[in-house]
Amino acid sequence: MDWTRLSETISQTLQKPFHIVNASELSGGDIHAAYRLHTSDGDYFLKLNQLNCAPLLQTEATSLKTILQTNSIHVPKVIAQGTLSGSPPQAWLLLSYIALSHKGDDAQRGKDLALLHHQINPDRQFGWFEDNYIGRTPQPNTWHDNWVEFYGQQRLLPQLKLAAKNQAPKPLLADGVELIKQLPHFFQAYQPEASLLHGDLWAGNSGFTQTGNPVFFDPASYYGDRETDLAMTELFGGYGTEFYQGYQQVFPLNPGYEQRKTLYQLYHVLNHFNLYGKSYLHQAERMIQSLLNAC
Repeated sequence: MDWTRLSETISQTLQKPFHIVNASELSGGDIHAAYRLHTSDGDYFLKLNQLNCAPLLQTEATSLKTILQTNSIHVPKVIAQGTLSGSPPQAWLLLSYIALSHKGDDAQRGKDLALLHHQINPDRQFGWFEDNYIGRTPQPNTWHDNWVEFYGQQRLLPQLKLAAKNQAPKPLLADGVELIKQLPHFFQAYQPEASLLHGDLWAGNSGFTQTGNPVFFDPASYYGDRETDLAMTELFGGYGTEFYQGYQQVFPLNPGYEQRKTLYQLYHVLNHFNLYGKSYLHQAERMIQSLLNAC
């Protein structure tokens, strides 16, 4: 990597000197290369990828900026973003650097998430300012007044269409379409608000600072049902009992969450099938059948 050329590019973007002394590659991500940049005025966090991944970085920046404005949860600050000419050309996103720890106040982490979810879209609509990505998969966010319509048309249906291209069994696809028709059943006594969401809240996208304070990163935000964030925290594990106790203290969950949780986890399981293959197929089939049986 030509750090001198990147220093010049960032300097031009910021319109002030930015000198990278050296860089340390970091592990953990499966999409972008990540580096801790040591500069003449402190450390920064850099994400770097091929030029065609520029939209992923741009939409992440939108999510981070929006969340930061709410003063609800701690997220990295967007410093700058852009592209780097060369062979090959690359896209980059520069963030504030946060030194992480695996230990911290898990109850406070739950409380902080609840504060984020208390940020309700003033227009009460579900969606986002732009389409973004869940992992590498495009995530449409066309505004809807109705959550059931949004979740069916902007979440489940695009994943089912992609699954069809990835040769998912026809019975799964047919059952998935039927489930979309049956979605109102799960919301007869529950009308979610359009909460500001993290959007991709598996355990690897949250942690603690060196002083034990919660921090969240890598969002794929939109305005939607807050239960979708919580459902994902339970899908891949990593959040303890204190996290959920803290959340409930600030924003108690509504009756019926346990059933809707499966509905919301289905979106991510379908996405994992589309990204990683058949190992997630049977799980998706079981989830769809369970939900249809509950109708």
